[in-house]
Amino acid sequence: MSLIDKTILFVKEKLENAEGGHDWFHIERVYKNSILIAKEEDCDVTVVQLGALLHDIADSKFHPDASGGDETVGPKVARSFLESENVSEKIIAHVINIIENISFKGGNFEKKFTSKELEIVQDADRLDAIGAIGIARTFNYGGFKNRSLYNPEIAPKMNMSKEEYKKSEAPTLNHFYEKLLLLKDKMNTPTGKKIAEARHIYMENFLSQFYAEWEGEK
Repeated sequence: MSLIDKTILFVKEKLENAEGGHDWFHIERVYKNSILIAKEEDCDVTVVQLGALLHDIADSKFHPDASGGDETVGPKVARSFLESENVSEKIIAHVINIIENISFKGGNFEKKFTSKELEIVQDADRLDAIGAIGIARTFNYGGFKNRSLYNPEIAPKMNMSKEEYKKSEAPTLNHFYEKLLLLKDKMNTPTGKKIAEARHIYMENFLSQFYAEWEGEK
């Protein structure tokens, strides 16, 4: 069995009972998007595949600590698995860097590492946060956290620090303005940008319909 096949089995097992927006199917979509984007880029495809498969192996949102989520768990789990498969340290280090630098974290997170492989996986992950699936995931997570759908009296909070973003309990609709609608302009690759454009328009149309229904206009 190939390393990629073993990684897929490992991730499926680890995320068997994960929240619906961060489960195996999220990983699979990011994996497929990563491969699609990688076709147009000069990159190490193995690193892209491993980075995509392991990027959410232990999302900090589901490992709470005083900061709002322990960001060390995912890299540790990924490293332990890759070492058990005798993967080279060079590849392991690259994959860990992808995991540690992929997240949005309020948009004010300064990446400490850059590579074409990170850019590809980051674009793929961000694509899954926008469009129809992005909308579904956002409300799924809002329900998981028992947040209100929308509250006109609570305005979106822009330019949050990483800590504020991680601890936010704002209504779900605010997340569109605090993250989702910002992602189109943060894409790294031409392929990612092209796909993001269409998904962004879909979200804008959704919001227009949402507000019209909220006000009883449609």
